[in-house]
Amino acid sequence: MQRIARWTGVGARGWLAVVPLAFLAVVLVAPVVRLLAEGWGTDSLWSPWQDDYLRGRLLWSLAQAAITCVFTLLLGLPMAWVLARLEFPGRALMLRGLMLPFVVPTLVAAMGVLALAGPKGWLARWGGADLQGTPWLLLYGNLFFNLCVVVRAGVDALCGVSAVRVAAARSLGATPWRAFWRVEWPSIAPWLASALCLVFLYCFSGFGLALVLGGQDYATAEVEIYTLVAHELQLGQAGVLSLWMFVLTGSVAWAYAVIERRLATPARADAVPRRRPHGLAAWTAVASAVVLWALVCVAPLASIARGAFASGAIAWSVLSDEDTVLALSNTAQFSALALALATGLGLAHALAAQRWLWLRTLVFLPFVVSPVMVAFGLLLLYPQWSGSFGVLVAAYALLAYPFVAKSLAARLDSLPAHYLEAARSLGASPWRCFWRVTLPLLAPALRRGMAFAAATAVGEFAVSLFLSRPEWATLTTLIYQHLGKPGADNLPAAQVLACVLMGLALLAFMLIEWPTHEDDSRA
Repeated sequence: MQRIARWTGVGARGWLAVVPLAFLAVVLVAPVVRLLAEGWGTDSLWSPWQDDYLRGRLLWSLAQAAITCVFTLLLGLPMAWVLARLEFPGRALMLRGLMLPFVVPTLVAAMGVLALAGPKGWLARWGGADLQGTPWLLLYGNLFFNLCVVVRAGVDALCGVSAVRVAAARSLGATPWRAFWRVEWPSIAPWLASALCLVFLYCFSGFGLALVLGGQDYATAEVEIYTLVAHELQLGQAGVLSLWMFVLTGSVAWAYAVIERRLATPARADAVPRRRPHGLAAWTAVASAVVLWALVCVAPLASIARGAFASGAIAWSVLSDEDTVLALSNTAQFSALALALATGLGLAHALAAQRWLWLRTLVFLPFVVSPVMVAFGLLLLYPQWSGSFGVLVAAYALLAYPFVAKSLAARLDSLPAHYLEAARSLGASPWRCFWRVTLPLLAPALRRGMAFAAATAVGEFAVSLFLSRPEWATLTTLIYQHLGKPGADNLPAAQVLACVLMGLALLAFMLIEWPTHEDDSRA
């Protein structure tokens, strides 16, 4: 490898980029280009904006993503401040529990929202409002799924604020609010902007929540692309609409990558220490944060569990059905193989992306391009392999490996350079430096990225819905089939299967947030 690098002028990290770039080209770029080419000559580029119906779908997609960003910022920033500045019983559990909605599959999240605020949910049974048929159902689902992104970013940012600068501002007569606005806010604003970019991407290009919660009146452009291709065979309109979705999400992804690159700074040693709450105002803030966490993050999942355990033995008998056993086996196989492939791709991409910003940006392509576009592009480009085991595993890995690459890239940015320099000065080869120095330092980030990737693979819905054949059905597609069938027994059966799927996601959650000595030292 070193000899090839000398001959070509390309470093070892440059050669590492070949593997993920080739994978992206074959599994993502080529299928999307094929889908866009299918309808390029049949519809005008501006047709989605000239058609009242399609324009409404695009504008609603933008509006619901933007409204979610506003809600997550208004609710997430105060909660982040409470968790970063106050020490109270249950804080560590609450901080770890915030990540639970993010690792729960989107279909389970949608069912949790329906079990809480749908026509047969808790709110309706206790005389509350039924949110189905209104935009609030999808917005609540978005908030449930994305609040943790802003809160965790806010906590990390506030923990990096200089205590010396805050104390200096207070000693000069600044009020707590003025000290926050003039000292803390400039430090945390880039972190929050980065988190909001990610929230916008998840909401704008999300499919599962919008399909289940949006309904006919509030379906997003992603659901419309699926409808145009799967039910109406309008590939031209779907291709042009997909192109606009790609342009809009691509610009946000580029902004996110630029902001994240600028955040690659070492942690401050003089962070503001947490203090125990004193006085009515402090305890009111803690109570408000706990109530908000319970209503947004815990209540939907508790609603699913309550509905499943109250369904009776008939509903739980679905676990012994042949279809359920097959779905469990397929889910385990796809997730394990996709995780192995995603780990290798993510590691290679993260190591190579340290040199080039454009390569770091490419890791967000699976977020920018919707699974709907990827699935139908694969069907058009590789019809002889559609529904095959290999294509499904590759598509799963495509959606999972960015979590590994992103986690490793953030950790690589913060690694001290003198560790490697010391190892090289003692005669260690580049490979030995990587194996004995870099990889142990990357282990926590690698473990976390793999856990997110595993949770993504376990709960993948869109690709499974479009590419899998009956023999490759997964838990997500089986749940969706039960939801679409008439009969009083299908909803309880779907809730039971959702509990099983949520349990699998909890395993990934334990891998992500299992307490370590490093976590305990920071708490």
